[in-house]
Amino acid sequence: MSSHSVEDIKQQSGRLRGTLLESLANPVTGALNDDDQTLIKYHGSYQQDDRDIREERRLAKLEPAYAFMIRTRTPGGVVTPAQWLKLDHIATTYAERGLRITTRQAFQYHGVIKTELKSTMQAINAALIDTLAACGDVNRNVAVAANPLQSQAHAQVFAHAAALSEHLLPNTRAYYEIWLDEERVAGSGSEDEPVYGPTYLPRKFKIGFAVPPYNDVDVFAQDLGFIAVIDATGELLGYNVSVGGGMGATHGDPETYPRLGDVIGFVTPEQLTQVAVAVVTAQRDFGNRVLRKRARLKYTIDDRGLDWFKGEVERRAGFALSDARPFDFVHNGDRFGWVEGGDGRAHLTLRIVAGRIWDRDGLSHLTGLREIARVLDAEAGDAQFRLTPNQNLVIAGIPAALRARVDALVAQYGLDTHVSATPLVKNALACVALPTCGLAMAEAERYLPEFTDAVQVLLDAHGLREAPIHLRISGCPNGCSRPYLGEIALVGKAPGRYNLMLGADHRGQRLNTMYRENVAQPQILEALDPLFARYAGERRDEEGFGDFLVRAGIVAPPRSSIELQLQHAVTEHAVTENAA
Repeated sequence: MSSHSVEDIKQQSGRLRGTLLESLANPVTGALNDDDQTLIKYHGSYQQDDRDIREERRLAKLEPAYAFMIRTRTPGGVVTPAQWLKLDHIATTYAERGLRITTRQAFQYHGVIKTELKSTMQAINAALIDTLAACGDVNRNVAVAANPLQSQAHAQVFAHAAALSEHLLPNTRAYYEIWLDEERVAGSGSEDEPVYGPTYLPRKFKIGFAVPPYNDVDVFAQDLGFIAVIDATGELLGYNVSVGGGMGATHGDPETYPRLGDVIGFVTPEQLTQVAVAVVTAQRDFGNRVLRKRARLKYTIDDRGLDWFKGEVERRAGFALSDARPFDFVHNGDRFGWVEGGDGRAHLTLRIVAGRIWDRDGLSHLTGLREIARVLDAEAGDAQFRLTPNQNLVIAGIPAALRARVDALVAQYGLDTHVSATPLVKNALACVALPTCGLAMAEAERYLPEFTDAVQVLLDAHGLREAPIHLRISGCPNGCSRPYLGEIALVGKAPGRYNLMLGADHRGQRLNTMYRENVAQPQILEALDPLFARYAGERRDEEGFGDFLVRAGIVAPPRSSIELQLQHAVTEHAVTENAA
């Protein structure tokens, strides 16, 4: 790997160009130059290799089976039927394992080889979708509530989110030169970046827009969150602003921890962009550029104080935030099946296990959605496919005249799993993990069906088949599947071994806590069985599993980030004293 720091690579990259063109043209290897492996993230791609066959190839004296993951920038996860058909064609032409819906409402393609990387990028752009800033130390894909109650207000929220996504794009033309053959002009490599500056942000940055009463974006897991405030008439008044959320952590390192965002005030729609830029630039200037594991906004806030950060945001924005308005979340899952829209059309939410859309293992989901997209493209081109932050799919804006045909296709291709699936299965999330993610310590996506089946047996035995429990599995502690907000969560520690986390709520407003460390499935099930028994016998009406565990004193509510920070300071003091 590169001997240069990420900060050095960004500084010396010529605005994210590096030697990517040379790397792509090198026929000797399927990999990129070391520094370019960092830079390609800003273009929406990660270099990976198939870890299932890594050792086999090493013994055969072959380089790893390098390939690339490509992630789209699709604010709110919205595409038209025509775009869906083009994205489907790309998946079947260039990628392995079909399409995948991410927890940030983007599509991911896996297994694209280097010689086809540029062709794939060009095909994505031909669908009027890009991948710029989908990864890297910049604002990433903006997440937006996918399950609205107020259609007109939701349309406004989506428009604000899409505009903010565009506003926060990097100004560099490197993406267009490298992938779309835009001619390089004099001055390329010195483009002004008023928001990001010459070295972009210290670390990745995530923004989410929530529309109460649903918190499907897990808004408090975002670096910057906007919570829509809608009055009784359906008018969007503005947004409560939250800052400092983040799921990533490192096993055994008390300097790192998941954190929920804090609400710092209210802004009108007209003030939204100014406040967002103020938050981003404050993090740009004060975030930790020495220690990447402490570089997220949550640590900047905890190191300097929330009051200080709010004051800095107000200074940069040029106005004081108003007091936060009341809001209420009821849950952070999706609403499956048909939901009537406010315009006479309806929306159908389908369960997509781990977000994976493919034709394999008896499934024909990719083909089925292709057929639905063809019908809608021909007869309702203004309908939409909306990816949810819970890895599911909403087919939105379906005219009444087409509902029966859509229902028939959903049934024909086995896309109606939400009808018979239990709440546990419908609400479960998992990251990709093995075999492609280089950070994965344990299985997640591939393990999800086995584990949910095993847990479901226990729930059925205790009469809890319909209990709406939120389960999340992550192959490592970095938190792509937002595991720290699961009522039950597994965080990968080693092959076949996980930390068992319990006690989050079902609204995305309380983190879970460690219950068992470094355990395998038999120990996990052994720990859960008596808890389910108690829950079945002692729960109150409508009480969630996580809420019960906390109320019953089985798990303690997690300490606040400030308490964790104080613990870290005490630990550091003790280390210093001992060293002296």
